[in-house]
Amino acid sequence: MREAAFVKKNKDKWAVFENALSKKTEIAPDVLSDLYIEITDHLSYAKTFYSGSNTEFYLNGLASQAHGQIYKTKKESKNRIISFWKTEFPTMFYYHRREFLIAFLVFAFFTAVGAFSAANEGDFVRSILGDGYVNMTLENIANKDPMAVYKKQGEFNMFLGITINNITVALYAFAYGILLGIGTLYIMLRNGIMLGSFQYFFFDKGLGWESVRTIWIHGTIEISVIIIAGCAGLVLANGMLFPGTYTRLESFKRGVINGLKIMLSTVPFFIIAGFLEGFVTRHTEMPDWLAIFIIFSSLALIVFYYIIYPYQLHKKTTE
Repeated sequence: MREAAFVKKNKDKWAVFENALSKKTEIAPDVLSDLYIEITDHLSYAKTFYSGSNTEFYLNGLASQAHGQIYKTKKESKNRIISFWKTEFPTMFYYHRREFLIAFLVFAFFTAVGAFSAANEGDFVRSILGDGYVNMTLENIANKDPMAVYKKQGEFNMFLGITINNITVALYAFAYGILLGIGTLYIMLRNGIMLGSFQYFFFDKGLGWESVRTIWIHGTIEISVIIIAGCAGLVLANGMLFPGTYTRLESFKRGVINGLKIMLSTVPFFIIAGFLEGFVTRHTEMPDWLAIFIIFSSLALIVFYYIIYPYQLHKKTTE
């Protein structure tokens, strides 16, 4: 890699680190420690390929300045949990926005494939959702209660079952990243096709709006965090496939750790989605404005925490 390209690729991280050292911005000690490890790896790379350059001199100065501060401040904060959600995770997640975008695009593409296939192949929906579910839904439609499936179980049992099931799907999406990302992409493919065919089924029966206003009360967060879990799997795969300036083992370790942090971030959102599906979605009699408010509030929460806030935090730390 040419020196100019190396500098362009990593200068934002160096700026974050330099600002933290000079006390212009505040980041969690663990994040600072991770950046320190990365800076020293970059320094080793610069010594090997750009010996005697300004880049080597700059990185050497950063590493020397950091050494004392890192190990002086590397104490477990009393507010460790708060700092994880407020600073550590969003700071880290900003650097994985590419994997997030890939997971989203793959999921969206196969959702469209699922809808298109359902529209053009008569038995496709049954092959994906199963005869039992389709027949039950047709019976509910005939009984003029198409969303009755969300009322069959007790609230708490449904909440618990759905939450556990969704977390299990997310764990598969993450863990299958070990298969060079192919397993993760398969989970995105499978769930995207299911969603597309499922949603088309209701539109085909003239129940498009009824399904959207009901299903997406919980589905907005549920689908979003499954995509985020796919991002975690791709982060794991990226650590294996593209070590960059790290050793492959170190890169793999960082991929696992960062992927686990992403997974940890989804747990409260899965609980919220499970709560909505168990306790709220069943109230199909609620007015449209309330359903729309819940859907857009859920979407705003996801977009802010996973897209806008990490960008704001990064911008603040690089100024």
